[in-house]
Amino acid sequence: MDKSIFELKKDEKPLENIDRTCGFASILKEVGVIGDSLASGEFEATDESNNITYHDMYEYSWPSVLERITGTKYYNYSRGGMTFKEFYETWADKNNFWEKRQSYIVALGNNDLFVFNHNVGSHLDIDVLHPENNKDTFFGYMGKVLSKLKSLEKDARIFLVSMLLDNELKEKDELTLYVLNEMKEVIKLYSFTYLIDLTTYGVIYNKEVRSKYALGYHPNAMGYYIYALMIGNYIDYIIKANYKDFFELPFIGKKLHNSYLDK
Repeated sequence: MDKSIFELKKDEKPLENIDRTCGFASILKEVGVIGDSLASGEFEATDESNNITYHDMYEYSWPSVLERITGTKYYNYSRGGMTFKEFYETWADKNNFWEKRQSYIVALGNNDLFVFNHNVGSHLDIDVLHPENNKDTFFGYMGKVLSKLKSLEKDARIFLVSMLLDNELKEKDELTLYVLNEMKEVIKLYSFTYLIDLTTYGVIYNKEVRSKYALGYHPNAMGYYIYALMIGNYIDYIIKANYKDFFELPFIGKKLHNSYLDK
C-alpha cells in the first residue's frame, strides 16, 4: 500500500480534496463545540402570517453530522444567536458548559459583528495569562473563552473557525477578511491552537449556493452536511500538516509523555 494516500500532496491547499470520511478527524476522541446557529443546526420556518421562526435542531447540525461520519463524540455547547460575550458571561456557566475536553472547535462571529455590532478590536486586546485584563471587544471576549478552555485543559487541541464570505456586501466581507487576519495572530498566542480558514478556502455563501443548500439564510440539511465536510476535512488537513502535534493525542489530560518527541 502506498502510504502517500495519508499524506498531503505537494502544495496541496486546504479543502482541495474532500474525503467523505473526513480522514484523520476521526482520531479525535471528543470535541466540544462553541458556536452559534450554524453549529446548533438552526432551521428557518414560516408561520401562518409568513413570519420567520427559528428552530435549533441539533440532530441536523454539522457537529452531529461529523459525529455520525467519524464516530467522534461531539458535545454541542451552541445556540442560535450566540456571541463570545454571552457565552463567556452567562451561557456557559448557566448550562455547565465549561467542560474539560480533549479538543474544542470555536466558531462564533456572525452575531457578534453583524447582529449586535460589537466593537471588533484586535488580537492586541488579549492578555492570555490575565484574561480579566482583556478589552471588552470581540477579540477580547474571544481571548477570554480561549484562555478559559486552556485553563480547563492546557493541552487541548483548539480549532478556531473563521467566517464565510458571501461576495454580496462589500463592508461585511471586508470585516470578515480583517477578522481572518487577526485570527492568524490569535492562534499564535495559544499552544496547540489552529485556524480553520473557511474565509479563504470555504464555499462562497452567496445567493446561488443558498438557493440549493439553505432555507432562507441558514443552511438546510444538505447545507449542514457540506459544512460538516468542510470542518472535518480541514481538521484532517491540519493533522496532516502538523502530525507531530497529534502523536500524543491519547495522553491529553493523563500526565503521560513519550521521549520520542524530545529527540
